[in-house]
Amino acid sequence: MKSVLLNAFGRSQIGRGEVKKLRTAGRVPATIYGRQTKPLNLELVGKELEDLIHHSHSENILVDLAVDQAKHLALVQEVQHHPLSGKVLHVDFHEVSPTEKVTIMVPVESIGEAAGVKTGGGVLEHVLHKIKVRALPGDLPEQIVVDVSALEVGKSIHLGDLKAPVGVEILGDKKVTVISVAMPKTEAEVAAETAEGAAPAAGDVEMTKEKKEEGTAGAAPAKAGDKAAPAKADAKAAPAGDKKAAAPVEKKK
Repeated sequence: MKSVLLNAFGRSQIGRGEVKKLRTAGRVPATIYGRQTKPLNLELVGKELEDLIHHSHSENILVDLAVDQAKHLALVQEVQHHPLSGKVLHVDFHEVSPTEKVTIMVPVESIGEAAGVKTGGGVLEHVLHKIKVRALPGDLPEQIVVDVSALEVGKSIHLGDLKAPVGVEILGDKKVTVISVAMPKTEAEVAAETAEGAAPAAGDVEMTKEKKEEGTAGAAPAKAGDKAAPAKADAKAAPAGDKKAAAPVEKKK
């Protein structure tokens, strides 16, 4: 990845109101972090930053950040956008060394039309949109490009199948699927999947609750003044061989 020159200026305004004025003036607040230096608050020219992002394949950008006649080699770590307008609100930079490897997430892009889609009626499924790679800052790719032209129905491209650029190591489980071609699901299959993922029926919930209440009632001790249990229950509870308890009651003449 080739570094791009980007001008930045020291920033003393950190309050919400001051930052709002900064954005109104066409500037973007930023911060650079690094292992060797303390975090430094910066401001960027909004137009320059937006042009830089617009002409990049992703927001993985390596910059030579020129601050007060000093340069910092840094990676764009995070870009915060306004949820409605999409304008850049804040940028975090991570200072790196040109001689130390770094690990970042890079997007995966497919090229070509899969054979299974073109002639087999299949659907291309992009399972993994970003992968983790490790390399020196100058060797980092902006994206990993995968040619899917030969991919047939029922076939997949796994992480271990990807060819990494020179000096780049692809990290992760090599068996993980990145891109595949599958036949479209039928209405019956979609309905079955929906039924499997449905919430438990109300009757099941009531049954669980009822059992819980029964267990609680059976464990509760008897209270004084409670009515005696039916005679039938007492007869069953009487010990075997107790003739007096078992004999029927005679009526007086």
